Amino acid sequence: MPSPRSPLSRLFTVLLAGVLAGLVVALAALPGNLVGGLVTKSALRAYVDLPDALRTPAQPQRSYLYANDGKTLITTFYDVNRTDVPLAEIAPVMRQAVVAAEDRRFYSHSGADLRGIARALVANVTGGGTEQGGSTLTMQYVRNVLKTDPTRTAEERQAATEQTVGRKLQEIRYATALEKTLSKDEILNRYLNIAYFGSGAYGVAAAAQRYFGKAPADLTLGEAALLAGLVQSPDEYSPIDGDKEKALARRAYVLDSMADTGAITAQQAAAAKAEKVTLHPTAQPNGCTAVAQGHDDWGFFCDYLRQWWLTQPAFGNTVKEREQALRRGGYRVVTTLDPQVQKTAQEQATDVYGYNNKRALPIAAVEPGTGRVLAMAVNRHYSLADNPAGQANRPNTVNPLISGGASVDGYQAGSTFKLFTMLAALEAGKPLSTGFDAPAKLPTRYSSDAEGNCDGNWCPANANPEWMDGYRMMWDGFGRSVNTYFVWLAEQVGEDKVVEMAQRLGITFRADSDAAFAKNDAENWGAFTLGVAATTPLDLANAYATVAAEGTYCTPLPVVSVTAGNGEKVNVGQPSCKKVLDTDVARAATDAARCPVGQQSAYGQCNGGTATAVDRIVGRPVAGKTGSSEQNATETFVGFTPQVAVAGIAANPDDSTDSVGAAVQARVIDAVARVIKTAVKGQPVKDFTAPSGELVGNPQRPEPRPTPTPTPEERQQPGDPRQQSDNGFPSDLRRWLQGRRG
Repeated sequence: MPSPRSPLSRLFTVLLAGVLAGLVVALAALPGNLVGGLVTKSALRAYVDLPDALRTPAQPQRSYLYANDGKTLITTFYDVNRTDVPLAEIAPVMRQAVVAAEDRRFYSHSGADLRGIARALVANVTGGGTEQGGSTLTMQYVRNVLKTDPTRTAEERQAATEQTVGRKLQEIRYATALEKTLSKDEILNRYLNIAYFGSGAYGVAAAAQRYFGKAPADLTLGEAALLAGLVQSPDEYSPIDGDKEKALARRAYVLDSMADTGAITAQQAAAAKAEKVTLHPTAQPNGCTAVAQGHDDWGFFCDYLRQWWLTQPAFGNTVKEREQALRRGGYRVVTTLDPQVQKTAQEQATDVYGYNNKRALPIAAVEPGTGRVLAMAVNRHYSLADNPAGQANRPNTVNPLISGGASVDGYQAGSTFKLFTMLAALEAGKPLSTGFDAPAKLPTRYSSDAEGNCDGNWCPANANPEWMDGYRMMWDGFGRSVNTYFVWLAEQVGEDKVVEMAQRLGITFRADSDAAFAKNDAENWGAFTLGVAATTPLDLANAYATVAAEGTYCTPLPVVSVTAGNGEKVNVGQPSCKKVLDTDVARAATDAARCPVGQQSAYGQCNGGTATAVDRIVGRPVAGKTGSSEQNATETFVGFTPQVAVAGIAANPDDSTDSVGAAVQARVIDAVARVIKTAVKGQPVKDFTAPSGELVGNPQRPEPRPTPTPTPEERQQPGDPRQQSDNGFPSDLRRWLQGRRG
């Protein structure tokens, strides 16, 4: 209930009424043509000083985020729950109802209704009935614009509602000026799009959705009358948050007014009064933690898009301005999120680990040649809800576990980094047939006093000497993931060239120690090729997508198009791509990457792989690489076709010393392969283009040397030699790294 009016408030009303009544009486005593002339001249003077917000409305509106089909709503962003709609999309009964309720003479006055003002003054002074304002719809519109104009200061917005003679006269002048420049229908449309209807709903579109769960074009007579009745006292009359009986009484008043104006018949009014109010309260989601019900996994993508948005100059000069634009600009954002690919990725991530598992499988999918991010999934709820004690990031978190940033540096991706060594070697002119007799352990030039060193030098080892040792070229060195071959190859090329290659393909060093190593000592980062730097599934997928796109790197992109509230396209959403690799180099690396997944290179040089199940699952040309960090702390697989690249990394986001174990690698491979299968479903089968002979070289292998009988300790990978797990780091690697970085 509104509070009783104080004596001072009543006294002010009397004084204000006296002043305005005097003006009304004085105007009424003048000849009609003289009054018209005064009003016209005043209106013309007022139009010169008309605020920009009244000339071109810039009211806050809700922004909508959709999936890549342009139909599936992800979420909305807003400070004010409001969306503009044209008059043609508002039910005629709604237009008639608000005119009958608020300004019956709307279509006959010129902005200010002197008779209405006088009638309201008399009612307010005598205290009879409900306090009246005498404001026309046009005057109300002026007040609503000025009190919500985001370009005005807080003091200016507050002044727009002050009970002063000066403010009221200015409101009349502005309203009269608007009536000289805008049609009645345009004023009515603007009014309906800005009026507050209670329960957080600004404008008729938000109100129709909030109360009845429908579009304003679909409102019935009874519904329209109820909404129109809310405008006078939105919070008091709201049937959701206020007094429902008062809302019904106000509805009856509106219906009677509509009958008095001839908009409806008395019989129609009576029938609408008899209708029960059937509400379907619908709250609009707001932000990434309010994504569509049952799809809280979309929140991670939403957050990635929001972070991208805050870096785009098209939405403002500062982060604050860009954030405000997202929440107030009324944008329609069609994102790159593919609902089907996302669904499969989420199913696979949660199949490997449940939501409450301390370990996680973040998965990212990227489109080669555009950088468009198709999916970002992980076995966590994107939510601010509390977690059980001791569970920092499970089952709820808003940390960017898939894309990195904030407190998330990423995860070691193991031998997937061998791709960067191979690319650097190919770029340096070394062909795929570059051979080396890979030993079980390789003494290097890097000093080390860790246990297991070779005469004071670091000497990495192969995880499975029986299957990995021997003469290798890039094809089977990559297919079998031979550590000693790739450490040797990195030494031939220069470790700094390998690090630079990774950065060129978008690998970001978020961990301070990795960034320092890359900047200050890259030429001595011998273990880099074994994947000791932290990365994310998104970075890794996009790096491999660069190879899939034959050397074209595209910045990861979360949007397809952005349309402003005025219907104009914003110049963002176009892929930002550049050539970073020679086409033939990328094709050669792809040819070798056919080996790990159980397919054959164009030159028939594959002879074993660590992820041969991928060929069977995907069923079309595919390439990729497995990776395991030391002691199987993480397990990774990244695969690609010409149309998609997908990466998944099994890890414990809260404890890098917790080993996920070698057994999960097969499940990670399976999960990523099934996401690839979904992403390419229905697309034409595309093959990879074979590299030129120049980068193939002479793939002639020497006679194989006798294979020594491995010791029991060396037999780490029993089983089918055609598919071996890539779990191998030398046991002294972490100690060696700590020594190098300490």
